[in-house]
Amino acid sequence: MTREEAVTAVAEATAERDIIRANLLDLDASFGKRMLEGATLTGQTSERWAAEQAELARLWETFTTYSAVLDRTAEIVARLGRSPGGRLAEITGLLRGPSVRLPRAQAPLQARELTADAAVELTVSGAVAQMRRGYAGVAAVCDAAQGVWDGIAPGLQEAATRLAEATKYSAGLGDQALANAVGAAQANLDGLRDTLNGDPLAFWAGGRADTARLTRLAGQVTGVAARAAELDRLRQQAGGRISALTAAVSAAATARQDAAAAWQRAAAKIADAVRPPMPDVNALAGRLAALAELWAAGRWGRLAAELDAAEQEAAAAASDCRAVERAARAQLDRRNELRGLLEAYRAKAARLGAAEDAGLEELYGRARDLLWTAPCGIRAAAAAVSGYQQAVLAVGGQGGPA
Repeated sequence: MTREEAVTAVAEATAERDIIRANLLDLDASFGKRMLEGATLTGQTSERWAAEQAELARLWETFTTYSAVLDRTAEIVARLGRSPGGRLAEITGLLRGPSVRLPRAQAPLQARELTADAAVELTVSGAVAQMRRGYAGVAAVCDAAQGVWDGIAPGLQEAATRLAEATKYSAGLGDQALANAVGAAQANLDGLRDTLNGDPLAFWAGGRADTARLTRLAGQVTGVAARAAELDRLRQQAGGRISALTAAVSAAATARQDAAAAWQRAAAKIADAVRPPMPDVNALAGRLAALAELWAAGRWGRLAAELDAAEQEAAAAASDCRAVERAARAQLDRRNELRGLLEAYRAKAARLGAAEDAGLEELYGRARDLLWTAPCGIRAAAAAVSGYQQAVLAVGGQGGPA
């Protein structure tokens, strides 16, 4: 090389060396590398990191030797005089020849060549190419580990916080199903945490952190937390709910009494009234005592289920009793409706000039006797009114005055 070429080449090589050094130092200080070095690794991460640690050691060894060669070229450039021929030749040899001498990786005895040198010599550019390949592998593992921690650790922490809160709520609730669910979620959380700390690359798939197991854990914890919170609310609200249920049972009993009274009135006036079955309110009163025992024993899970069922039954019983009462009123309303209809058609008969018609009067009298006799046979009365109605309409159809 000429003087100018040598000066330029050494400057460029030194600048590249400085960039390589900066990147290697960044790799050394990276979160992923520090976490891998500080953890007790297992599984595929242990195997992969052991290989990359060896590669990192070779990388630094190569860099140290390569850097020493460049330091030597810089020293020669600094001493170039008026007759630099020999020194330019040395620079050329150092930059372009096999100047980076490295110990050869040890192979098993049976795999060695008897005459093979114990060292390997690389050019400066060859050393850079080798370091580039080594750096890529180590950086990929460190980045993957950091990507997993960044993608999994926050979710695990959130799940741990929520599960701890659920565990606090579940203490003393006396719900074995909830206790089992909390234990299962905790075991899942511990397993994921152990994997994250010991074998983070087990979560690495497709160039990103695989969060499927974390998502399942989050759903599991959400269910546990919701159940624990629900039972904790019940524990705080149980007294009020039992009092409200007591009032609802009392209201249902009152509705049953009202329904029974309405049917007594209807039965006295309607001979063929069909009464719907009356709900058993007395069974609800018995359940109140059982609920009080569950409350006193702190069996909140069982109490929750029993309260829900009893509240639904009390509401249904009250509704059914009111329906029975309405049915009783409907029987009397039907009788009154038939009475009104009979009198309306009698007035129509009078307008038609058939007030003295003996046949019509006989039909009217039969219907009236049925409707004004207690108890009234509602079906027979309805048939009698219909017969009278048809007879009146027949008179109107003969052309009589409307």
